[in-house]
Amino acid sequence: MASTAEKLASNLDWRSLGKASDLKARLLFTLGALIIYRLGTHIPLPGIDPVMLAEIFKHHQGGILSMFDMFAGGALSRMTIFALAVMPYITASIIVQLLTAVVPSMEALKKEGEQGRMRLNQYSRYLTVFFAVMQSFALAVGLESMSGPGGSAVIDPGLFFRLTTVVTLTGGTVFLMWLGEQITSRGIGNGTSMIIYAGIAAGMPAAIGQMFEMGRTGALATWMIFAILIGLVVVLAFSVYCERAQRRIIVQYPKRQVGNKMYGGEASHLPLKINTSGVIPPIFASSLLLFPLTVASFIDVSKTPWLADVVAMLGHGQPIFMALYAFMIIFFCFFYTAVVFNPEETAENLRKNSGFVPGIRPGKNTADYFDTILTRLTVLGAGYLTVICLLPEFLMSKHAIPFYLGGTSLLIVVSVTIDTITRIQAHMMAYQYEGLFKKSMQRGKR
Repeated sequence: MASTAEKLASNLDWRSLGKASDLKARLLFTLGALIIYRLGTHIPLPGIDPVMLAEIFKHHQGGILSMFDMFAGGALSRMTIFALAVMPYITASIIVQLLTAVVPSMEALKKEGEQGRMRLNQYSRYLTVFFAVMQSFALAVGLESMSGPGGSAVIDPGLFFRLTTVVTLTGGTVFLMWLGEQITSRGIGNGTSMIIYAGIAAGMPAAIGQMFEMGRTGALATWMIFAILIGLVVVLAFSVYCERAQRRIIVQYPKRQVGNKMYGGEASHLPLKINTSGVIPPIFASSLLLFPLTVASFIDVSKTPWLADVVAMLGHGQPIFMALYAFMIIFFCFFYTAVVFNPEETAENLRKNSGFVPGIRPGKNTADYFDTILTRLTVLGAGYLTVICLLPEFLMSKHAIPFYLGGTSLLIVVSVTIDTITRIQAHMMAYQYEGLFKKSMQRGKR
C-alpha cells in the first residue's frame, strides 16, 4: 500500500508552484548560476588563435577530447576559461570516495557525520586544485605542440603562455566548483551534475541540427533520421524506466513502550536501485578506451605498423572496441556499486536501530541477503548500461551521427532530470504539508 507521502506526491498541484516562494527563489538562483556558467564558456583563453584551434580540434574529433568537450558544453573546443569544466572536481571526488573504502582513517571520517563529510569535501577541493593545475599545464604544452595547415593554435608560445593558461584554467575550475556548491546549497539539485547537464543540453540542439543537415545533403537517409528520432524517444523512455526502478526490501521495527505510550511497530522499506552506480561506469570506460586514441592522434602512427593496427582495432564500431567497452562497463558497475553500498554496514545499522527484514535473521544473514539482491540488481543494471551505451556506438560507427547523441550523454540527461524533478516534488510536498498544518491550526482555534 502506498504511503501518505507517496499519495501526496502523486496528487501534487503544480499550479501552486508560483506560490512556493522558497522553491521559486531556488529555481531562479539555479537558472541564474547556469546562465553565468554558459556565459563563461564563451570567454576565450588569452593567447589562442580560435580559427587555427577549430581546424586542429576538428582533426581530433572522436577521441577523449570530444567526450570532455561534451561535458564542458563546447568550452574545450573553443578553449575558454571553463575549458576544464568540473572534470577535475569529479575525478577528485571519485578518488576520495574510493579512498574511503580502502583507507581506514578516511572510512572513520565518513562515519563521523557532518563534521567528517566536511573534512572529506575539503580533501576533494585540494585534490581538485592539484588535478586542475596538472591538466591545465598539460593542455598548455599540448596546445603549443598543436599545428594545422594554417599554423599553430598558440599565438605566442612560451613560459608566459603556460603560466597564464594554468592560472586561468585552474581559476575557472575552482570557480565552477564553488558555483556547483552554491547551486547545491541555495538552488535545486546537485550543482556539479546541473553544470554538466547544462553543457550537454546546450550542445544537443546543434547536434540534432547537424543530423538534419546531413539528411539535407544526402549523407544520411531520410528514413534513418526518422528511425534515429524514434529510437531516441524509445531509449529515453527505457532509461527513465530503469533509472526509477527499485527493489524495495521491507524492514520491520518492533514495538516498544516508553512510559504509558507505545512506539514503533511500523514497516518501512529499503529501496535498492537497479542502476546503483549511475553514469560512473560509462564515463570511466570511455575515458580509458579513448585515451590511447587521443594520444595516437598527436603522433605519427604510420611509422610504427603495430601501433597503427592497435589504433585501428580500438576505433569506434570495431569488435574489440565494443567488447572492451562492454567489459569495462560491467566491471565498473560491480566495482562502484561495492564502493557506494556496503551490505555489512547497512545490516549493522539496521540491527542497532532494532530493525529487521521479516524472515531473515539480523546480522550476517541480513548482510548476505542484501548482497544477494544487490548482485542480481547489478547484473540487470550492468546489462541496461551496456545496451544503452553500445547502441549509439553502432549508430555512430555506421552512420556518423553526432557525438552528443551518445549513450553517456543521454544517461546524464535522464538521471539529472529525474533527480531535479524529485527534489522539486520534495519541496512541493513540504509546501503542501505546511499549508495543511496551517489550515488545521486555524480550524483548531475556531
